[in-house]
Amino acid sequence: MPPMAFTGTVTKVGCMNKTATVTVSRFVIHKVTGKRIERSTKILTHDEHNKLRLNDRVIIRNCPPISARKRFKLENVIHSPETERELTHSVSTTESTTR
Repeated sequence: MPPMAFTGTVTKVGCMNKTATVTVSRFVIHKVTGKRIERSTKILTHDEHNKLRLNDRVIIRNCPPISARKRFKLENVIHSPETERELTHSVSTTESTTR
């Protein structure tokens, strides 16, 4: 299988150790109407350090099978709303303590 990389959103995390569910969406054109339709696929992804959180935007890449359904590994976290929220919260608390 050729190397594939997908960009998706983490939709489920924490239920299984070192595993996250990533939803990868794509658009297809309907043959008759010509409208765009969103199609999505849920992929089980190997997360070695359990660092993924819900709603993270990630890049995943295929690899040899890790388990019966896991065939992708986490390559990079593009955007993490939880981490940004924690950073802004920590900055605001440090500002309030210095005043």
